[in-house]
Amino acid sequence: MQQTTDTILMIRPVAFRMNEQTAVNNYFQEDLDLKNNEINAKAQKEFDAFVSKLKAVGVNVIVAHDDKDLDTPDSIFPNNWVSFHENGDVALYPMFAENRRKERREEVLDLLESNGFVIKNIVDYTSAEDEGYFLEGTGSILLDRVNSKAYCALSPRADEDLFIEFCEDFEYTPIVFTANQTVDGQRLPIYHTNVMMCLGEGFAVICLESIDDKKERKTVIKHLKEDGREIIAISEKQMHQFAGNMLQVKGFGNKPYLVMSKAAHECLSASQIASIEKHCEILSSSLETIETCGGGSARCMMAEVFLPKQ
Repeated sequence: MQQTTDTILMIRPVAFRMNEQTAVNNYFQEDLDLKNNEINAKAQKEFDAFVSKLKAVGVNVIVAHDDKDLDTPDSIFPNNWVSFHENGDVALYPMFAENRRKERREEVLDLLESNGFVIKNIVDYTSAEDEGYFLEGTGSILLDRVNSKAYCALSPRADEDLFIEFCEDFEYTPIVFTANQTVDGQRLPIYHTNVMMCLGEGFAVICLESIDDKKERKTVIKHLKEDGREIIAISEKQMHQFAGNMLQVKGFGNKPYLVMSKAAHECLSASQIASIEKHCEILSSSLETIETCGGGSARCMMAEVFLPKQ
């Protein structure tokens, strides 16, 4: 099994804006005092510049276009509804916000097949939405593919039983914990695991101070250490600049890059950057509008493709 891939799926937005349905528990979202069409135009500009940077270093980016008729403001974050696995499995996930469920489109899977990828089997968890249970893809689940472990911070968007079911189906050992952030003086669950944690080859970037339970924190550290990962700890303040929302990908000649937003890159200390650069080069791009209105960053925009090729 490989931990990183050179192929990612990204969705170019057509109706990006602040999604009122996700704002109820995504405390990273803020309202920009702009018209929706201006917000979308800015987001498209950021998206295109980001894709260009990835392609320039040799990352294979497959861009699908959003459908204007669906009114899916968060379609730019495809990693929440789908994941693609080395054995040809595709998992479809139950989404908390009703208007995000329309993001799951067959055309996106058809596009991958037309690019020579093989889909053998679809594992569909979406019926859990009817019962009010959610598990938002690799937003909720961090996969250590090499060591067959999966990390999940429980939240209204990450149900424990569903996570365990996923781990049984895909043969991962579940590591469950709760990660919190301070909102108006209260400790509340962080909506997605991938906002506070990133797993790379040989390292992990993680906001340990968000795991309030000492026992849970110790367990997470133990797993990361026993798998030989260097732990690069970030603060809650840095997490709010999306320093946890990073993804390692491969470019030309299998060269690894840690991809993040400009805001995330700029908030890192010199020693944190040095620790990351022992493992791979940093690639960052400005995603200001997308981060502010969408409450998600670079990692959320990339769905990793591990499917076999024809």
